[in-house]
Amino acid sequence: MEEDEGIRHPYIHVSSPTVLEWPALTDYQCMLAGGLGGTSGDLLMHSIDTVKTRQQGDPHIPPKYTSLSSSYLKIYQQEGVRRGLYSGVTPAFLGSFPGTLIFFGCYEWSKRHLIDIGVHHSLAYLASGFIADLAASVVYVPSEVLKTRLQLQGRFNNPYFKSGYNYRSTLHATRTIIKEEGFAALFYGYRATLFRDLPFSALQFAFYEQEQEWAKQYAGSKDIGLGLEVLTATTAGGLAGVITCPLDVVKTRIQTQLNPTDEAARPVPTSRQLAARIPSSGLASQPARSSQQSFRTISTSSPTTTIPKAGSVTLDTSSVFTGLKLVYKTEGLAGCFRGVGPRFVWTSVQSGTMLVLYQILLRQLEAYPLVDSEGAGL
Repeated sequence: MEEDEGIRHPYIHVSSPTVLEWPALTDYQCMLAGGLGGTSGDLLMHSIDTVKTRQQGDPHIPPKYTSLSSSYLKIYQQEGVRRGLYSGVTPAFLGSFPGTLIFFGCYEWSKRHLIDIGVHHSLAYLASGFIADLAASVVYVPSEVLKTRLQLQGRFNNPYFKSGYNYRSTLHATRTIIKEEGFAALFYGYRATLFRDLPFSALQFAFYEQEQEWAKQYAGSKDIGLGLEVLTATTAGGLAGVITCPLDVVKTRIQTQLNPTDEAARPVPTSRQLAARIPSSGLASQPARSSQQSFRTISTSSPTTTIPKAGSVTLDTSSVFTGLKLVYKTEGLAGCFRGVGPRFVWTSVQSGTMLVLYQILLRQLEAYPLVDSEGAGL
């Protein structure tokens, strides 16, 4: 170990709390493997993401999209795959690949340096996941705003669903948002995204690293096999998804619920305040409000798997902590974990795809490096 002090490579995993392995992999190789693995996981789940976005942002009363299966089939039959289920895939890719490059680069760098200065490995994993997601959020949040609007819109001049958006392309959407709502509109939902996704990423990688350590001890080898790779990756994402479900519930309720208070008493919102909002219909039964236009916001981060229950209390607050207390007080623990099943499935599959591909690609890059030991391209 002493002779390698000048050139420290990333910790890919820690075999035990006291014995550290230093694979001959560079930060760039880890970033490339993570970028490809993360993007593959996101693209695999994109159609499910589209369905959840439609469910969240559906302005119709009663809602047009109800259950996951029926909504998926309806979008497929009416709008097809490319312009329906995979609408918004271009900004998704443009944000996912650089976002996961940054994430894995920051994660491995932070993990290595935190352990070097004596931080306990479990805490280093947790903190590194937090830091990495914070760094990547600067890239993926703007792409998520574009992706979400295009997913909600579907095809241009969509005759099957009136979302309030009608962009011709990703470039047209970007230009229109910046021109009409300002550049800051591309970061709409940034704080809400961080409140949910930072804890999720921190827990996901803390669980994953610990499970990998146990798996290597069980297998008695660095190579734990595909079965254990899939098990550790899916359970890490699934457990993190379950634990952060209350944050997901509150975030969804804050961003998607209509406020039943008198709309006329509210000030007219500015164009910037209308960023990522959609007109809500179906209130004509109330004459005093029929000429008013009410709005509700939609999620701009990874897909929410929580659909608010009819009659749920409106969270008249932007504070996540206040919302948590209100949901628990009025709906109990069950209300805090509404939608936990679908969230477990989604986070398990996405995490499994990303992390298993990450490990496979790391091994391939270790066997067939893109650069030689002196940094020259092969």
